[in-house]
Amino acid sequence: MKRYLVGGAVRDRLLGRPEGDRDYAVVGATLDAFLAAHPKAKPVGRHGKVAYIVSGCEYVLAENLDDDLARRDLTVNALALDEETGEVVGLPGAREDLANRVLRPVSEANFFDDPLRVYRAARFAAVFPEFTVHPETPRVMRAVGAAGRLAGLPAERVGAEVRKACAAAKPGRFLSLLAETDTLCPWLAELAPAADIPAGPAPFHQGPVLAHLCEVMDRLAAVSAGELAVWMGLAHDLGKTATDPARWPHHYGHEALGVALAERLAQRLRLPDRHRQAAVLAARWHMTLGRYPELRAGTQVDILTALHAARLTREMAMLVAADQGPELIDTLEADLTTILAVRLPDEQRDQGEKSAQVLHSLRAAALKKRQ
Repeated sequence: MKRYLVGGAVRDRLLGRPEGDRDYAVVGATLDAFLAAHPKAKPVGRHGKVAYIVSGCEYVLAENLDDDLARRDLTVNALALDEETGEVVGLPGAREDLANRVLRPVSEANFFDDPLRVYRAARFAAVFPEFTVHPETPRVMRAVGAAGRLAGLPAERVGAEVRKACAAAKPGRFLSLLAETDTLCPWLAELAPAADIPAGPAPFHQGPVLAHLCEVMDRLAAVSAGELAVWMGLAHDLGKTATDPARWPHHYGHEALGVALAERLAQRLRLPDRHRQAAVLAARWHMTLGRYPELRAGTQVDILTALHAARLTREMAMLVAADQGPELIDTLEADLTTILAVRLPDEQRDQGEKSAQVLHSLRAAALKKRQ
């Protein structure tokens, strides 16, 4: 029985990056022998194969190491490490592609076997912005999409790739590579027309909606805004894909149009409810918050209350700044502190809607006084 560390952990170790999940290929062992050595191993289904979880690591039994590596997605992931000797082995060209920073498919057949690899390839482009995407990669991605193989994927798996891409160094590369290969549909269908729609009138915008979304996502990633804020950057201008083409490059009313699109996208990807709520708030409020200092105090109270209830004040402020609006985080936090300090008089409590209206008025008055 021989154990090899395989896949992304080997790649990251060779790149000097923090290692993520540790996966192992076990060669030369029968299932009975493996289970005898690891009696607490738990079997799990893994995309057409059975893996075993041992102490948080994933083990797969393989007839030989070459077969295991040949089934992987990209050559930079087709690497194995003998932890006892320190020897690294890989498919032909794998070490060279890693050294040259190239993202290349192991084979077209592997992408057809597991079409999620289309989204994984796009996600790796976002995680490794210094890597070049080999021409074979978009060709294979496009072929899988054209064959209609993406529709049958489990929503949770696609949603997980979207979230990982939003946590990457250059999340805009995820969207741009999917757009280039016509693989935004069916899972990110709301974005499919975005490459052909102007983002807005000059001098506020140059280029299409898709390019603007990628830029906003990358700006958020550059300031470590976090995965949720980047997801909000992806969703905030979805409404522009549904505005009247006769009025382009203007997108009047796109905020309201974007609410339903953002909700539908989050639900299709089976994302957590917090992500659904974040996408909806991003679509609904990003333009209004861009002129926050000009708003009536009552409107400011409404927005601050909604953001505080959703625990998204920081993320929303960072989105507005990345969307080329004002830097609002200090202002919003100070105003939020002001309104949260307001308390209803005892005689105004427990009166239902009337109490809520009085509290709203008191909070608006407190904001006016502070400003």
